[in-house]
Parts: sequence; structure tokens; C-alpha cells
Amino acid sequence: MSYQALYRVWRPQRFEDLVGQQVVTQTLKNAIVTHQISHAYLFAGPRGTGKTSAAKIFAKAVNCHNLQDGEPCNECDICKAITSGQLNDVIEIDAASNNGVEEIRDIRDKAKYAPTQADYKVYIIDEVHMLSTGAFNALLKTLEEPPANVIFILATTEPHKIPLTIISRVQRFDFRRISTQDAFGRMKFILDQKGVEYDEKALWVIANAAEGGMRDALSILDQVISFSDNQVRLDDALTVTGSVTKQLLEKYYFEVAEHKSAEALDTMKDILGEGKDGQRFIEDLISFIRDVLLYQESPELIMVESTGLKEEDFQKMSTAAPATVLYQMIDELNTIQDEMRFTTHPDVYLEVLTVKLSQIDGQAVTAQNQEPASSSVDLDTQRTIEQLQATVRNLQETVKQLQAQPAPAASAQPAKAPSQPRVQRQNVDVNLSQINPILGAASRQALVFVQDLWQELLSKLSVPQRSLLHVSKPVAASADGVIVAFNYDFLYQQAANSAELTASIDQALQELTGKQIRVVFVPKDKWPDIRAEYIKQHGLGKKSQQTPQSVNTNAQPAPSEVSQPTPVTEEEAPTPDAQPAETDAVKKAQELFGDAVKVEDN
Repeated sequence: MSYQALYRVWRPQRFEDLVGQQVVTQTLKNAIVTHQISHAYLFAGPRGTGKTSAAKIFAKAVNCHNLQDGEPCNECDICKAITSGQLNDVIEIDAASNNGVEEIRDIRDKAKYAPTQADYKVYIIDEVHMLSTGAFNALLKTLEEPPANVIFILATTEPHKIPLTIISRVQRFDFRRISTQDAFGRMKFILDQKGVEYDEKALWVIANAAEGGMRDALSILDQVISFSDNQVRLDDALTVTGSVTKQLLEKYYFEVAEHKSAEALDTMKDILGEGKDGQRFIEDLISFIRDVLLYQESPELIMVESTGLKEEDFQKMSTAAPATVLYQMIDELNTIQDEMRFTTHPDVYLEVLTVKLSQIDGQAVTAQNQEPASSSVDLDTQRTIEQLQATVRNLQETVKQLQAQPAPAASAQPAKAPSQPRVQRQNVDVNLSQINPILGAASRQALVFVQDLWQELLSKLSVPQRSLLHVSKPVAASADGVIVAFNYDFLYQQAANSAELTASIDQALQELTGKQIRVVFVPKDKWPDIRAEYIKQHGLGKKSQQTPQSVNTNAQPAPSEVSQPTPVTEEEAPTPDAQPAETDAVKKAQELFGDAVKVEDN
């Protein structure tokens, strides 16, 4: 068989022949010229973008003795042998059919031997992502500690399937899709060399149908040449690719933009009647509308000659529908395209699509998108505001209901009800069995010590816990306990019922002090009564029968201490000219309550 496909005959033999990969080729050429050749490379990218061709050119370049600016000469015996695939030192392996552990072990064993003819032994493993896990593990050690004069080139279309341990040991090059302009230029060059007549519009159709693959473009071109008897005509290119003519697309576009659904359905039936593919029709229509959108934004963004239309055509289409309508058209096309992949009746979906596109109202869309900024600030923000307003209204109603209800203590003591705050009527339980032991051993020094650590302790708690303790402060402390008072009873109840909060404070105190210190909570308004009751029970408030003296505790306390201290008395009175004697009772009161205790003469 003498005939060879175009993509085989015109396969790149030099780096400059690779289309659309200037970054990759320049990097590889510089590495060869400066002798900075790595032991392993990974060429990743879509199909037909030149990965395997670049690998073979690189294999020739590293072994060619007649380099010309990093390019192989293609004239020496080594270059000719690699081009024909007859050099034993350049081994090309298809990982799709050789993906087992044994094949990779065979490569690993043979790689130890020096090259026979060339300077470097090059292994080109195509579709490397098809290797099994065991094969990758067998290859890993060789890539980590490669033999001298051995280069591995891994090529793949799915780099995400390659283990990261492999990727980290290679130099990765990403091959990008071939642009329509580059594909058009390459096909034009090949046809000029072959002396084949062609229509440039046909080449643009082929370049668009190739979808970024140069090999696909040459394969389609080969089909068109065979179909049209060694010519490349527009009609033949449209027939082979299944594409829709620009004139039909333009007609269909104007009909749906003018809401003429009946005429658009007839045009769509004509398109399908010519044997055009439904999926290709949607793809062409998306590309068509995309060109119109770009032309509306800036005419310089579109290469009009590549579309097969004229400047006047784009001017008419850009005024036929606003951009908002075009956005909705593309959304509908994408939706139908996904649904058509699993159907055997694409004509039904295309008919529904045509009706939907014809019913898009440009004025309604424009009015919706041009609402005042104040009414379309942000839907989520507006909903949040409405929810907050509803919550505030509910709370206000709840407060009114609570205020209207009689207090539980009002019937038992009607005379005292008006003078006492509502919060004091709530039944708040205080565990005196935990408070009294701390008061028995409390000292001023321990309280000051805890107050100094209080802010640092709060920083070790979570944000909700810090918020709860924000209206609290320590009011008494001993070597192994702390009493914390809360300004509000409901916060006290919440803290007293939270075992997690107590555990967190205990843990923070242990971290800061190095010993176990328990914490007890009390409501602030009950703390003076608790303190007075403790003083009374322990005889700290009895007056002396000889010279009574009173301890005035009504002075204003320091900021870090409790307000409204309970009065305390001592039993021994001082002489008239001397300061009051510090009896045991006074000392005990001062140890408990600090500077808030003052001794005065009666």
C-alpha cells in the first residue's frame, strides 16, 4: 500500500514544524543547546497536538551530532534511523497494550545496558496513564535513580491519572490545543506543497471541526480531498464534517431572534433533511452566537474572514438581538446539548429548542436586568433583612406578653412587688455547698492573682464562651477555687448548666496555674446576700459587748471587686486616740473582701 495519510506524511520532523507549541519547543531546544537535559519528561495535552512527534524530535536532537540551533539535521544516520523507527536505542512503547508489571520490569532491566549506536537511550511511553498501579511502582524506582545516558519521555492525554510520585520526578510540558488560525495555516501550507486546489472557506470549516487537534484536521482534510476528487470545496467540507452552512445558521438565527418559530422550525427541518448531525448543529450554533456576542463587544475580536461571512452580515446580526437574549440562547443550547447525548430522537429536542429560542423576550429580559440598584441590591441580602425584621417583631411581641403577665411573687408579697426588679423574682438556684468551702479559704492575694489572669484565661476559650463570660468577673478566690459572678441571671443559668464551659475554664486555669482549681458561678445580685449569710453564720458580724465598733462596707469598691459589700462588725474596739484594732473578725473580712472593708468608729 503506497498511499499514506496526510498526518503521517506531514508529521513534524523538526521543532519548528510543530504547530502552536512555541513555548514547549523553545524550552526543549534551549535545554539541548545548553546541555541541561533531564532524565525524564512528561508531555501532557489533548489528542493530536504533537506530543509523540515532539518526543521523537527530541530523541533525534539529543543524539544528533550535527545540531543546528537545537534542531536535528535529519541527514545523519542516527536521525534517519530514528525517523524510520529502526534505531534500537529509541524504544517507543504503547502503555495501553503493555501496561503490566512484567513489561515495565523488562524496561527497567534493559535500561541498565548502555546504548549501542546513539549517545542516549530514549524510552517513549505513550498513553502512560494506562499503566497499572504495580507498573507505576516498578517504574518509580527507575525514574528516581535512572541509569546514565537514559531518558524517559512519558506522553499522556490524562495527566490527572498519573500518580503524583511520578509527576514529581519528571519535567512536565503541557501541550495546548491548536488554534483555528494555526490549523488553517498548516493545512494551507500542505495543500500548497501538494498542488491541490482549495477553497479557504472550506479550510476554515475543517479547522473549526477539528476542535484543536492538528491530526484531526489533517484526517478530515484527507477525507475531503478523497470525497471531492483531489479538490477541497466548501460544500464537500460541510458534507464530510456534518457542519451547517453559515447561510442556514444566519437564516435560523434571524428567525428565532424575530420570534418566527414556524419559519425557524422549517429551516431546522431543512438542516436535518440534508443529513446534518444534531450535535454538530448545536455546536455550530453556539460558536455562531459566540461570534455575534464578541462582535457586539468589539468587532476587532472576530476574524471575519474565518467565519465565512461578511462584515455587513455581522452588523445586521449584532443589532437583531441584545446581549441578554444571546446569553439565554447559549444557556438553552448548553442544556439541550447535554440532554441529547442519551437520546435516539434528536429531532424532538431540536424542535423544542427552536420554540424556546423563539420565545425569548428581549424586552422582558432587559427590563429585568435594568431594575434600579436599590430594588435589586442582592436577593440574599434582602431575604436576610426580612428574616431579621420578622425576628425583631416576634421578640417585641414576646416582651409585651412577658410584661403583661403578673410576677410569681406579686400575690405572696404585693407590697414589695413594685420595688423589686423583675429579674429578681426568678428562682435562681445557687449551690452553697460549693461556695462556702471557697469562702472559708479565700484570700485577697488569691483574688488578685485570678483577676490578673482573667483576660489571658478568656483568650483560651472559644468565641461563644468568651461572649458569655464578657459580663462576669471573679469576686472571691482561694488556693483551689474561684467564684465568678454574672451580671444577669439568665446568663448565670446558661453558664451553670453548661458542663462544657466549666470544663473549659478548669482546663484553662490548670494550664495557667499548673494546679487544679474549680470554678463556681453565682448571680451578681445574690452575691451580697450569700456573702452576708456566710459572715453571719461564722460569727464575723457579732458586736463586742464592751466597746462596739461597726465595720462600714458601704464605701465604693475598687473596679476589680464586688459592689455593695455586706456590713461586717468586729468584737474589739480601739482606744479613742488610736486606729481601730484589727481583730480576727476584721482580718477575716479583709481577707475575704479586700479593700471594700473599712473600720469606722460609731
